[in-house]
Amino acid sequence: MREERTGTRASGGAKGSSLSRFRPYCQLFFLLLFLYLFLGTAGGGADETARSVKVFLDLDPLLQGTAALAARSLPSDPSVLAALGVVVAVTVLLGRVFCGWVCPFGTLHDAVGSLRKGGGGRGRPSLFRVKYLILVFFVFAALFGLQTASFLDPLSLLTRSLTLAVWPAFVFGAERSLDLIHAASLEGTADLVGRALRGSILPLRQPLFSQALAVGLLLFLLLALNVVLERRFWCRYLCPLGALLGLLGRWSVARRDVAKGCDECRRCERGCPGGAAVGREGAWKGEECVLCLGCDDLCPKNAVSFGFSRPRSPALDLGRRRVLTSALAGAAAAALVRVETPAASVGGGALRPPGSLPEGAFLKTCLRCGACMKVCPTGGLQPAFLEKGVEGLWTPILVPRVGHCEYHCTLCGQVCSTGAIRRLSRGEKASFTIGLAVIDTNRCLPYAHDLPCLVCEEVCPTSPKAVTLVRETGGRRPPRPRVESSRCVGCGICEAKCPVEGRAAVNVLPGPGPAA
Repeated sequence: MREERTGTRASGGAKGSSLSRFRPYCQLFFLLLFLYLFLGTAGGGADETARSVKVFLDLDPLLQGTAALAARSLPSDPSVLAALGVVVAVTVLLGRVFCGWVCPFGTLHDAVGSLRKGGGGRGRPSLFRVKYLILVFFVFAALFGLQTASFLDPLSLLTRSLTLAVWPAFVFGAERSLDLIHAASLEGTADLVGRALRGSILPLRQPLFSQALAVGLLLFLLLALNVVLERRFWCRYLCPLGALLGLLGRWSVARRDVAKGCDECRRCERGCPGGAAVGREGAWKGEECVLCLGCDDLCPKNAVSFGFSRPRSPALDLGRRRVLTSALAGAAAAALVRVETPAASVGGGALRPPGSLPEGAFLKTCLRCGACMKVCPTGGLQPAFLEKGVEGLWTPILVPRVGHCEYHCTLCGQVCSTGAIRRLSRGEKASFTIGLAVIDTNRCLPYAHDLPCLVCEEVCPTSPKAVTLVRETGGRRPPRPRVESSRCVGCGICEAKCPVEGRAAVNVLPGPGPAA
């Protein structure tokens, strides 16, 4: 039964006001929690990480759902299913509270949007449907075996951007600041701060990633839209996770009500961050509401209230032709990717991290979040460009010349949310083959120039060693390295440490699977 409220700031309005004032603190808490978990993988040299943004990725129904659709299998971790169940249940009960109260990417958009004068406004009605059409594209692409939601999912996008661009820039700035403190004859202070930060907040090495500039510019562009065009532009028009939660939230029992005291002053419309509020009764767009409760505060007549079992919002009209076009585009994209010849087929391929699923299953389940690259202690895990085809964009590949795979490290499997990289025990890791080292005799110093070199044999971590030195009987030439293929696991340390300038004299070629 609808309440008829008049006057100014009755008791119901006061409650709404107190809840809405609590929202920024809740957003800040979850943003700081996200950053705390992200920084927890700074890499202090240990093979265990107690913190990871995997917790947030596990809560993402879009990422986990499209990965499950593409792979035709549910997440194997019961905790992931439980987390997803909680998010879906809360959304069905209350609506898009995740977007308005929890999502760290949404909080960043709110923060940047505060630089723009004026409220949210009703926005651009013709653009609201775009995020739903993007969602349809992702779902149908996943049905046909192509996992593309990770490219635009907010949690994956934010984690990837922080890993590849923001984090390396921050570390660079922090290290240069320590250098300046040291140069200012404050060596003791610089050393004290450096020891406190390195291995905890700061990593032991400067992270460097390919495509960092492009990924960083994309993040900057999306945040800048809040100032240049409209507040929460991404959340209103582009976010596919918001679209999914909006559809689930249409069945929410938490509803907005406008009493007869409303004089249609439109203050709630102008101040709504999601473009959901409309002054007149029955025009509220529930799928766009992020439950900020700000319209209750803004109403001078105290005519707006939130309660349970309110009337449903108007029907969501996306247009049949638009939905059909998006669905067909998703299916067509999956088909086109399947008939593409990856650059890997021509150029020799690229190495996957140890524990990776077979390539087809890996591409369907990898979230492209960059968490495995963040935690890699040598920086050898890099985002793929076209080495694995268009479908493999931003998936992790090992580039030994940048950094090898530590023989006893299992961190990448610990932070993977979908099991695209399985968590291996140390024993499993020691026998898991990702490639095979091949010596280029035209560049190798002992072969090509008769110069002694023992590096690849010395650094080989396997026992017995996969790289051995062979001396010719009665010859005066220095011993030459030889690779025992049955022992090599493809860790790439021989390629990483090879002293030959430019392209190494030993290269690791892909060869996934456990060693014999």
